[in-house]
Amino acid sequence: MNPNPANYSAISFPLLGIEVDPIRTLSLGPLTIHLYGAVIALGLLLAGIYCCRRSKRAGLTEDDILDGILWITPFAVACARAYYCAFSWSEYASNPISVLYIWNGGLAIYGAVLGAFVGVVVYCKIKKCSLPALLDLVVMGFLIGQLVGRWGNFFNREAFGAATDAFSRMGLYNTVTHEWEYYHPTFLYESLWNLCGFLLLHFLYPKRAYDGQIALGYAAWYGLGRAMIEGLRVDSLYWGSFRVSQLLAGFSCVAAVAALTVLHFKPHNRENLAEHRYAEALARKAAEAEKEGG
Repeated sequence: MNPNPANYSAISFPLLGIEVDPIRTLSLGPLTIHLYGAVIALGLLLAGIYCCRRSKRAGLTEDDILDGILWITPFAVACARAYYCAFSWSEYASNPISVLYIWNGGLAIYGAVLGAFVGVVVYCKIKKCSLPALLDLVVMGFLIGQLVGRWGNFFNREAFGAATDAFSRMGLYNTVTHEWEYYHPTFLYESLWNLCGFLLLHFLYPKRAYDGQIALGYAAWYGLGRAMIEGLRVDSLYWGSFRVSQLLAGFSCVAAVAALTVLHFKPHNRENLAEHRYAEALARKAAEAEKEGG
């Protein structure tokens, strides 16, 4: 390889024999599209489609899910940005308005999760629907959004880990030393971890014993993976000497596993699932309509 040290921004994966130079923006006439934002938007779109098609599992209609997305998304984005900026304020102190420049990166997934949870709670209060049932569906959307959204970090050349010579290493060209340096592609690790979690919970979803079980499974799975992967990163957000997201991930994993264990030994009637109550309600309405028509 003979890189140009003036502007070389390629990323390589030696094991796969791949070298790419990802662009960060696309220009469509007067419109500039930031790939980071476009990838996150794609993740949100796919998550929305998945949740809409499975809305009955939460005892809701597709329109209810679309309304919920309008409620939840602003909470998620605002909290994702606030979480990141709060623990990396030194980057924004000299120019506070840059807090609004989300297209340059700087969204914390755990902030988005916490914000979305607040949005779901508010929405359930308004719609008077089951919070555990809706959380089961929403966390599946989380996994889709997270596994796709992590590739926004790829386009921004961020969220990578410490230096390594592991088989999975990712190469970045250092324009100062004019040498290739190899790091853990932690964005890729997390994307693949979320993909596995999505497939696992997707197939377990129909077999759940009670509403909220999938949400707890998500907290346990994602918490475990994030706690491990966060330890490899060099750009973690810190609270004193602690990696904030690693601490939160570990706590959420332990708490979720404890809750799953306790609830496993309690009796559950699957007829009480929101989707069964919803189906029964539809059947009653149909019977009443037929009776009135008769």
